[in-house]
Amino acid sequence: MRILPLAARRRPPRPHEEGHAARRVTWNGPLEPAGEGVFEIPASYKGRNGDLEMRVPGRIVCDDVLLPHIQDDEAPEQVANVATLPGIVGAAWAMPDIHWGYGFPIGGVAAFDPDEGGVVSPGGVGFDINCGVRLLRTGLQAEEVRGRLKETIDALFDVVPAGLGGKGGTGVTDRDLDQILEEGAVWAEEQGLLDADDRRRLETHGRVDGARPDLVSERARVRGRRSLGSLGSGNHFLEVQAVEEVWDEDAAKAFGVASGEAVVMIHTGSRGLGHQIAQEHIQALQGRARFGIRLPDRQLACAPLGSREAEEYMAAMAAGANFAFVNRSLVAARAADALERVFGAGRPTVVYDVCHNIAKMEEHVVEGRRKLLCVHRKGATRAFGPDHPELPQAFAGVGQPVLVPGDMGRQSFLLAGRGTGPGSRAEGPFASCCHGAGRRMSRTEAKRGVSGGSVVQELWDRQGILVRATSPKVAAEEAPQAYKDVGQVVGAVERAGLAARVARVRPLGVVKG
Repeated sequence: MRILPLAARRRPPRPHEEGHAARRVTWNGPLEPAGEGVFEIPASYKGRNGDLEMRVPGRIVCDDVLLPHIQDDEAPEQVANVATLPGIVGAAWAMPDIHWGYGFPIGGVAAFDPDEGGVVSPGGVGFDINCGVRLLRTGLQAEEVRGRLKETIDALFDVVPAGLGGKGGTGVTDRDLDQILEEGAVWAEEQGLLDADDRRRLETHGRVDGARPDLVSERARVRGRRSLGSLGSGNHFLEVQAVEEVWDEDAAKAFGVASGEAVVMIHTGSRGLGHQIAQEHIQALQGRARFGIRLPDRQLACAPLGSREAEEYMAAMAAGANFAFVNRSLVAARAADALERVFGAGRPTVVYDVCHNIAKMEEHVVEGRRKLLCVHRKGATRAFGPDHPELPQAFAGVGQPVLVPGDMGRQSFLLAGRGTGPGSRAEGPFASCCHGAGRRMSRTEAKRGVSGGSVVQELWDRQGILVRATSPKVAAEEAPQAYKDVGQVVGAVERAGLAARVARVRPLGVVKG
């Protein structure tokens, strides 16, 4: 495997409008308090006027402060739509960073029982399969990095490709690509991009089983070869951060972070390869009438679990997820090279790596019985509690690390998962948590109302945060005011019992696509 050299400076690619613009129609449907930190859309909401009935209620993790933001667009209607799908159990859930998405809302969580006609829906995973976050400990002190900040961020910007169409510069053969799609981070470990201890700190150890490279089209492969080892655009980033405050010393020690240290957070996914897989399977399922499933929204196109279509999507999705683990491993390796050149320090090591957009077969308790369910998390993070058997021994008694990025002007959080959430029955969101702050302005709105150049300058002048973006428009799209306050979002999931705060980090410098 060859990592090809990159030009010292890249020509910024043209910006684009990533995803779907927020629907600025205030939602006036029912949202009733349903326990600590949870509001409910009753199952009786739909089924009137001839529309499809909800099979379960919709539940949104939220508080009174965030409620107006959540009602700002029609994402709650998408929660209600998901609740109409066959075989759904418990409730259709959404996290407090919810906003409008494709079919499912971003921030949506839903579980389907294959024994009850449950389905898999590519819209419940999203286009960027296994978009996720990796956190690295650098072994450096934050003040040491701050003293050489411009040199550090310039070095990272030079070696980590970013932006729409950003090319990874990684030469992989067809055989390499097949191994990447099937083995994920196992391949990365064999290439020396990370070691065995690091790989154990990736969700599912960096490999989703059941992947079939033969189901990944040539078009997806071409897009994957072009983008492997790159950040991408939109909200994807590489951020050098300072651990500013630690609340749980025992958990922080288990995770390997301490106050005053510098860490690196990487947010990217499967890039064009995952997008192509999603697009092809959504289009194929939208053309299938044989299942006879009525849908309130064609973007919820789905297939019954166990059907050929469902199995092929799950196998292709697993291949996309494995690609994303390798993509983050390559970005991390390039970041490590840059930090070594600047500081002469040892290689960074992995704190944890979490998926945001994925569907997995997991065991959960439903109405007192343990069931194997297909859990969709779209813009939501797995948050297994202490002593879950799938977690590394290092996290025993602590819980899974949950990485929650904010925006480039405010804090991010490291949490510890608490498991199911309110109680241990099906009313909990299947060991899930928020994945970030969540947008409160669409990218179009942000670009219309914010100057990217001003955002970058103000972050430097007022907070000493150095931002390198591939274009001023990208900086405008990602302005702090375009996002909810991640502190409020984290407070909501903590009150709901989904996760507990371990540490807060703040940005020192940011590379944006």
